[in-house]
Amino acid sequence: MLSSIPLVALTRGFISNLYDYQIKQVNLILPDLPKSFEGKIIAQISDIHAGSLYNLNAVKKGISLLLSQKPDIIFFTGDLVNDFADEMDDYLSIFGKLTAPLGVFSILGNHDYGEYHFNRFHFNHERKLTKQQNLNNVKDIHRKLGWQLLLNESKEIVLNNEKITLVGVENWGVNNPHNYGDLDLAMSKVDPSSPITFLLSHDPSHWRAEVLPKYPMIDVTFSGHTHGGQFGFSNPDYQWSPIKYAYREWAGLYQEKHQSLYVNVGFGYLDYPSRLGLLPEITIFHLKSKA
Repeated sequence: MLSSIPLVALTRGFISNLYDYQIKQVNLILPDLPKSFEGKIIAQISDIHAGSLYNLNAVKKGISLLLSQKPDIIFFTGDLVNDFADEMDDYLSIFGKLTAPLGVFSILGNHDYGEYHFNRFHFNHERKLTKQQNLNNVKDIHRKLGWQLLLNESKEIVLNNEKITLVGVENWGVNNPHNYGDLDLAMSKVDPSSPITFLLSHDPSHWRAEVLPKYPMIDVTFSGHTHGGQFGFSNPDYQWSPIKYAYREWAGLYQEKHQSLYVNVGFGYLDYPSRLGLLPEITIFHLKSKA
């Protein structure tokens, strides 16, 4: 009888949890926040992994849930697909509904480059695509969706003659053998007088490795990548997952002095089709100058 408990839990994760989207409300306290951005709302999703999704109606409900929060800005922090751009074919109309008054901004994740499965037989011989062609197709999807894909570059968001700066890097991780992110390049055109700078970087290990020691002007970094391990335990006082042994920062909000990192545990899933304890996430940030 007891031996059946893990199987029951995993089955429940497969059946009911994969599309049980959770809204996480987070207050971002930024003392230098321009008045025009006071009370503005940012929504973040990450790690869609379209090749794993199979329930179109559930995904539609997830997007409707996000839009019901009326975000002013939307961030997508990488891993649109598992391997191939055409995984998104059935989902273009759904994710195309993601719009926001101040824009939708996105970056690439490690899976978006097609490196994990590029050498499979069916990829080279049936699809007849090069790795670069596939990557170009992934980038084109962002444009078709109306998302502003940031590739080691920065963008000023202006409202009533006041601005904040958004920086986006390609994938960069401490243990990643293929790093395309160039934070120095991305920061090279950022106005030093910008009161607030946000960074989109898929892998949270980037924060401790490069952001904290080199760029104190980056106020908040938004990441994904870990999926929270798709298994674990989380409440306001304590969280645990096996992924913690691979990533020091793996879910939720982290702070060091005046700098913050938020790790979204993902909209989709990868490999094993289950989520236990750490459910798919839509993060809603409320920008405030004081608590």
